[in-house]
Amino acid sequence: MSGSICLRCLARPAVSSVEQKTLRITAQSAAAFSTSASLEANSAVKKKTTSVVKPGRGANASFSKAQGQIRKGQPGARTGKPPGEGERKAIRKRVVLSNTNAVEVQGLDNLSATNIDDAAIEGQVLGLSNEVIDALRATEAFKPTQGWSLFRRPATLVRKETAELARLMQEIESKKTSVRRVIYGERGSGKSVLALQAKAMALLKGWIVVHIPESKELVLGSTPYAPSTEAGIYNQPHFTAAMLGQIAKANHTVLSTMRLSQKHDLSVPIQSNISLDRFAMMGAQDPDLACEIYKALWSELTAPSAEGAGLARPPVVFTIDSVAHIMRDSAYMNPDVQPIHAHDLAIVNHFFKLLSGKQALPNGGMIFAADSGSNRPTIAGFDHAIRRNAALAQNKQAPEWDPWVKVDQRSIAALNGVDVWQLKGLTREEARSIMEYYAKSGMLRQTVNDTLVAEKWTLSGGGIIGELEKGAVKTRI
Repeated sequence: MSGSICLRCLARPAVSSVEQKTLRITAQSAAAFSTSASLEANSAVKKKTTSVVKPGRGANASFSKAQGQIRKGQPGARTGKPPGEGERKAIRKRVVLSNTNAVEVQGLDNLSATNIDDAAIEGQVLGLSNEVIDALRATEAFKPTQGWSLFRRPATLVRKETAELARLMQEIESKKTSVRRVIYGERGSGKSVLALQAKAMALLKGWIVVHIPESKELVLGSTPYAPSTEAGIYNQPHFTAAMLGQIAKANHTVLSTMRLSQKHDLSVPIQSNISLDRFAMMGAQDPDLACEIYKALWSELTAPSAEGAGLARPPVVFTIDSVAHIMRDSAYMNPDVQPIHAHDLAIVNHFFKLLSGKQALPNGGMIFAADSGSNRPTIAGFDHAIRRNAALAQNKQAPEWDPWVKVDQRSIAALNGVDVWQLKGLTREEARSIMEYYAKSGMLRQTVNDTLVAEKWTLSGGGIIGELEKGAVKTRI
């Protein structure tokens, strides 16, 4: 009897398949040294059900985490008012031209119509009057990346290239000639500021100033466009209206004294003796009329100057910044769903006609296209045209482009016969002058001597004004 009992105790117990599965899962989950997940789901454990929280009333009602929303009051929840339309862009483009913490430089003279042609101002720092500042601000000539916000009021260094501009303006006024150039150079070499100086001197002389601050905005496809009356050319009505508004505000003093001298076939009746100021504002207020008024306005500005009240026509300065962006296809599409080349946009097409000399300036003027070193696409055709024109100006053999690189022939042809102007660093004397201005403004806490000037001039890559400003003013150790 005892033998049968012992044999029965030692025998393997009969366990069902369900019990075997449960025991195996329990053993796996209880393993002390195992970090792997269970191979099979535990059917005995019920899944947790997520409760859906219904949104409450009002626009600020919070949703549950299961819906991927952040509850109100939790870290990361938005508590302020979202930015309005165009608010981010306005903040990004906001330009500050005064620093109340900076020391006002005593004895700082302004750039004026009387001292522009004086050779003694070369190498000096001169301020800008309020009237010139307002006109330049209307054309968006100041850039947020420039160091205007570091000083008490805007001032600029009259470098040797600025003196060259003053000499060219004298020649334009006496001989009614025109200057067409592409300004290029290293990043921070002062290309945009040189174009700003040209516009400032033109305003002081009573010339007409037109400026496109960012050519990239013409080709991004962010503004409406439509075919024009000219075959293959497309208008941008809203951009043209904004540009007419800038022209009217910046040149109000001059345009208000000028009136229409020609008859124009417009879609609306126009007063025959209307001032060009009011004429430009009509296009600025109505995008449907902007393109035809823009064309008529340029016809008036480039008409020969005549005797009589309001018939005098001064020279014109037309500048554009970041010109490399308009040397390629734009983001716009034609009816065949093909990209429209930037030169087929009406404003860009008009600018290159002026730059290449196809459209004359009977009263003289300056057409400047400034390149950008900080925000610039790589355009093989444009780069080749710059090298070619620079070599021809020095009586050297023009370089040949790489046959394996795709080159835009329209970009090369647009610069045929156009002068190029390379900006390099400041001289040591010019660097010393601008550093003394930094010290007088309280932004440079070191004594300006030959040793400091030589050090900063060398570290700035040979007097690159942007790097010099960074090393002397913006950098704090």
